[in-house]
Amino acid sequence: MADEQSPTHSNLTRVVLGVAFILLIGGTSLYILKPFLPGLIWATMIVVATWPMLIAIQRRLRGKRALAVLVMMALLLFVVIGPLVSLGTTIAGQAERLASLKSLDLTIPEPPEWVDSIPLVGPKASEEWKAIAQAGPASLASRLTPYMAQIGSWLLSQLGGLGGIVVHLVVTFLFCGVLYASGETGAAGARRFFRRLQGERGDAIVVLAGASIRAVALGIVVTAVVQTALGALGFLVAGVPYVALLSVIMLICCIAQIGPGLVLFGGVGWLWYSGDHTWAVVLGIWSVLVVALDNVLRPVLIKRGADLPLLLIMLGVIGGLLAFGLVGLFVGPVVLAVAYTLGNAWVKDGETAS
Repeated sequence: MADEQSPTHSNLTRVVLGVAFILLIGGTSLYILKPFLPGLIWATMIVVATWPMLIAIQRRLRGKRALAVLVMMALLLFVVIGPLVSLGTTIAGQAERLASLKSLDLTIPEPPEWVDSIPLVGPKASEEWKAIAQAGPASLASRLTPYMAQIGSWLLSQLGGLGGIVVHLVVTFLFCGVLYASGETGAAGARRFFRRLQGERGDAIVVLAGASIRAVALGIVVTAVVQTALGALGFLVAGVPYVALLSVIMLICCIAQIGPGLVLFGGVGWLWYSGDHTWAVVLGIWSVLVVALDNVLRPVLIKRGADLPLLLIMLGVIGGLLAFGLVGLFVGPVVLAVAYTLGNAWVKDGETAS
């Protein structure tokens, strides 16, 4: 009984109850905020990455933050929200057409000569193509029509998920406006919190996290946009069709760290088998230059954004993408950068003490 009344036992009970209460409050708060967390995370990444642009615009507008926020929100609306809403509308329209499709009017031409020259599968593919062309479009249409209706119905069923994405985008958009307007207050609060946890080192961690986000935005996103623009320019000059669709695929491949080569060299192959060998060679040389640009531009931009090992940033980008999806592009490098900094500081403290 004496032990139970001791100051040590009383302190332990108070600490355990305090920790349990903090965990309960923190877990409940996270559960309440769970629907908004993806939008808040994305908004934080976007605002941190584009904050220098906001400050530059504010300077040009004679220090008027409200006008600068309106300009940034208009740019965000134009660059992100508008195209995705347009994409959703297009998918909805095409899905309704496919779902209501009852008859299919097809004209099947004879296969081009280059199909025969495709290694391994060319002769067989040409044979099958000729058989379908000779049988006429009616038989093929009767086979494809049910599948078209099923595809249309599936697309319509997926629009609910697309609607959820649009809702998340709207939430992200609103959070961006709040963070643009009061970014300094939020940053100061985060720095005070981490300073309370780790002192000056905690403050440095917050600054490092912001620098890592900007480094990824500069190195990954800007490089992807530049490569996509140059690749689309090559397609336009060479006469490759469906440039808009191929550009979207190219941008996704670049952001996902696959690179633009898959799409670019696919265009080169299409030109070659179409018989336009001159433009195929020109586009091939241009594609090699665009792909190689990745190895020059991205390291320069990443080093400019944050003084961290390039390998660490790239592992964070690829690992974060695989682990958390698209938002992992920014979360992965930030987590690895913080871990790397804390580990470095711990090792240096040990060396200093010894």
